Amino acid sequence: MEEKSPKELLFRDQDFSSELLKQLNILRQNRILTDVVLCTSDTEIPCHRNVLASSSPYFKAMFCNNFKESGQEKVNLKGIDSGVLHCIIMYVYTGEILVTAENVLYLMETASMLQYTKLFEACSAYLQDQLTPDNCLSLIRLSEILYCETLNKKAKAMALQCFPEVATSEDLKELCALELIDYLGDDELCGEEEQVFEALMVWVRHDLQERQGYIQDLFKKVRLQYVHPTFFFHFIANDSLIQSSPACRRILELANRQMFSLYSISAPDAKPMWHVPRRYSYREFLLLIGGRKDNQQTTRDVLLYDEKTRHWLSLAKHPTRLYKASAVSLYSNIYLLGGIPIGNGNNHVSSNVYIFSLKLNQWRLIEPMLVARYSHRSTAYKNYIFAIGGIGDNQEILNSMERYDSIYNVWEQMTNMPVAVLYPAVSAKDQRIYLFGGEDMMQNPVRLIQVYHVTRNMWFRMETRMVKNVCAPAVVIGDRIFIVGGYTRRVIAYDTKANKFVKCADMKDRRMHHGAAAINEKLYVAGGRCLTADNAIEDSDSLECYDPQADTWTSSGQLPHKLFDHGCLALQCVPYANIL
Repeated sequence: MEEKSPKELLFRDQDFSSELLKQLNILRQNRILTDVVLCTSDTEIPCHRNVLASSSPYFKAMFCNNFKESGQEKVNLKGIDSGVLHCIIMYVYTGEILVTAENVLYLMETASMLQYTKLFEACSAYLQDQLTPDNCLSLIRLSEILYCETLNKKAKAMALQCFPEVATSEDLKELCALELIDYLGDDELCGEEEQVFEALMVWVRHDLQERQGYIQDLFKKVRLQYVHPTFFFHFIANDSLIQSSPACRRILELANRQMFSLYSISAPDAKPMWHVPRRYSYREFLLLIGGRKDNQQTTRDVLLYDEKTRHWLSLAKHPTRLYKASAVSLYSNIYLLGGIPIGNGNNHVSSNVYIFSLKLNQWRLIEPMLVARYSHRSTAYKNYIFAIGGIGDNQEILNSMERYDSIYNVWEQMTNMPVAVLYPAVSAKDQRIYLFGGEDMMQNPVRLIQVYHVTRNMWFRMETRMVKNVCAPAVVIGDRIFIVGGYTRRVIAYDTKANKFVKCADMKDRRMHHGAAAINEKLYVAGGRCLTADNAIEDSDSLECYDPQADTWTSSGQLPHKLFDHGCLALQCVPYANIL
């Protein structure tokens, strides 16, 4: 059978366009058929009007309308560098151009003026690849001048994400006041409030005579309620420039009352400033510290859980294996109190206190407690940490309580609790520390709430049938304190405003020796020991989440290993690049 010959053939010459441009460029270089000369202050470049009009809306408008340039032999392009114009004309006739650090800004400016969009975008992409914390502020300004949204977006993202590095750059000192106010007030700024304060003071002192008048507006951008009290007390409150401004002194006075006063503040001007939220760059993490791992030896592990990624990260191990120490978080630091050191040969109860810095990823010793204790409870309120009860060096159940001042690094003895109990659920809210339940010296559950009034340094007690928990954590969410398990599946919430208990959805298992913490208004319960239906004890590696709004429990995966008697804390901080 004869094959039919094709009736049509679509021929594509892949090299035609580039060859055409090549020949046009030869014609231009030899001034053949050229009909216009582009002029700068020191050079003349012959071109073809139709080529220029085809390559750019700018030249199309110039040569295809009734502008005077449409009939001129020479067109003067004022303000354009001759070298840059030559590069762009070569780009028009060859499709190629070399972008360098030396010419990129001039190319971008000229490409914007002459409306070479792809060349403009190529220059923008080049600058985005060269972005550093040292130059991102100047490139933000450039992008705004040239209306380059992509460069502006990426430069701003770097300036916000790399604030600690940007704050030390020379470009920050050259910002105008409005630019700095806008920058430091951004919710996405990824830095600590202490760094924000230091940055604005560096800017002001760079030109003190001209800039001192802006200190009030800049100081308002520091969210003082999230500054560590020690930094506030030692570095902000006593700064001579801040003290020289009456408006700043008024802000200081309010902040001072809010941060250091144990009494409630009812000043009418307190709420607007004090209710500014944390920056969005702050995130909440769950930390697990120490405990008994896989029913084996007490562990030194410190584990961080990222709710967004559901990943676990191992941090610097604690220097010592501690049996039944107590952990508490305060101002983005973790404190580990007391316990029995394991493996040092003496097994004496410890009064040592260790502090962990997430920023440095390291532990260090601070002032020890007045009383050595283990199996105790601890909680934080304002700038204080309270160590409550536990077992002493002579194996006696303690009813003592002491308080640590994180600003002055000192401990002081407080009023003893009315009834010495072990393993109560403990939490602090609105000038009060609540101890729910626990067990007495005979290991019997105590149906009792003991309440300590912080400002009055006195206790009172409330008997209730609702409380029957041992080895259960308590967690504050809003106005409610949630008591989670404790040899039971039951979860109850104490409403501190209404002074009543609310029944919540039960957990799946009967738990004790577990940990709990609130992350983003949800309650996470980690590990512990579970009682089976036949009263057998099993260690757990589960991580479960309770949503108070929906009153439901869901699984959030598993711990890296089975764990109980561990510290379980929420830590709110800026994610540090060297850790996270």
